[in-house]
Amino acid sequence: MASHDSTPQAQTPIWHKGTAAEDWVTRFTVGEDWRWDTILLPYDLEGTRAHAWALGQVGVLTEAEVGEVGEALDAIRREWEEGAVTVRPEDEDMHTVIERELTVRLGDAGKKIHAGRSRNDQVLTALRLWLRDALTGIADGAAEVGAALVGHAETGQALLMPGYTHGQRAMPTTVAVWAAGYVDLLADDLATLAAARRSANTSPWGSAAGYGVPVLDLPRDAVAERLGFERTQAIAAVQLSRGKLEGAVVHALVQLGLTLNRLASDLALFATSEYGFVTLPVEHTTGSSIMPQKRNPDVLELARATAHRLTAELHVLLTLPANLPGGYHRDLQLTKEATMRAVLASQDLVTAVAAVLPGVTWQADRMRAALSPDLFATAEALRLVADGTPFRDAYRAVGTDLGSLTVPTEADALAAYTSDGTPGNVDVEMLRERLRAGS
Repeated sequence: MASHDSTPQAQTPIWHKGTAAEDWVTRFTVGEDWRWDTILLPYDLEGTRAHAWALGQVGVLTEAEVGEVGEALDAIRREWEEGAVTVRPEDEDMHTVIERELTVRLGDAGKKIHAGRSRNDQVLTALRLWLRDALTGIADGAAEVGAALVGHAETGQALLMPGYTHGQRAMPTTVAVWAAGYVDLLADDLATLAAARRSANTSPWGSAAGYGVPVLDLPRDAVAERLGFERTQAIAAVQLSRGKLEGAVVHALVQLGLTLNRLASDLALFATSEYGFVTLPVEHTTGSSIMPQKRNPDVLELARATAHRLTAELHVLLTLPANLPGGYHRDLQLTKEATMRAVLASQDLVTAVAAVLPGVTWQADRMRAALSPDLFATAEALRLVADGTPFRDAYRAVGTDLGSLTVPTEADALAAYTSDGTPGNVDVEMLRERLRAGS
């Protein structure tokens, strides 16, 4: 193996052929891409490892060179973890960094490494490997949120509280029904995430610039298997999927974000003095810079806001590829940033909500005090219906005599309901199974 010369190398793009672009062109075209490539670099290393193996299979690299490349990639990975290898704006991208490092360390073997590949399939390979891991982590976090909600449902079967329509007290409900409703949504979100992960778990490797690789008979399926992809994107024109596949991923994240948006909105509202239904964990609230008494639900408020950030990134992915002719265009570079921003924000979102939920405490006395007699008007009307009164007559009779209503005991209030999923009738084991099925 050639020795690694630690002398700083001139930072020239791998496509450089003698005429350099002006500085502003580099800044404009690279943008923030180097930041995202710093995150993706270890995945690009794994893609390069598989590519080196493939080049060995078709005779471009010798067996010894394949081994040397593998050892060099291991060293680069270690140095990346230590912060010694990174992607800087002047590098342009991670592909330049890896090829330059391999060339410095190995000489000709490093110069050979780009045979049969393009930065187009290279970045997609790395991005999809990263997405596979990241989406698994987000799904695990969403399942953790669901498990915490199941815990609230289990302990809140008989905790009555007002249910609201149009922001006004409407009918009684329970903490269990409130929590179970969000578990139901999360189970669907998990299924949508799983479908998005399966879509992303497709190998673009070997498609090069979107037109395949001439001369070299690269083993696309074998490399896909080595990288753990479920299948190969068989048609070489993979650039047509850019933005569309990522859009499906972020759409799934938006669905999760919308569920957690409303959950966070509820808890932030319930924690106000006007409601007082919950007490939030102190360690997940913040203080005011001027008001000594304040504890603010900032974590929940930012969790609520994250849904809008995700929607904004989805808008980029839905609109940016529109009206582009087939093939690759530099416009598509921005799909990587939009996707990664959405994924990273979603990771933080599930972490935040999963941290807050176990410490939420329900205030039974405040919820009980909020159960005004009018909440039981519908139950009274339907009791008259059960005794033979036409519903519209019962509706008018109760509606014109609301003053005669009283708040029943918890047992009597819950006894009025017999259907699954209603107050007093939340099947906790069914919720757990829904979460498992969604995953």
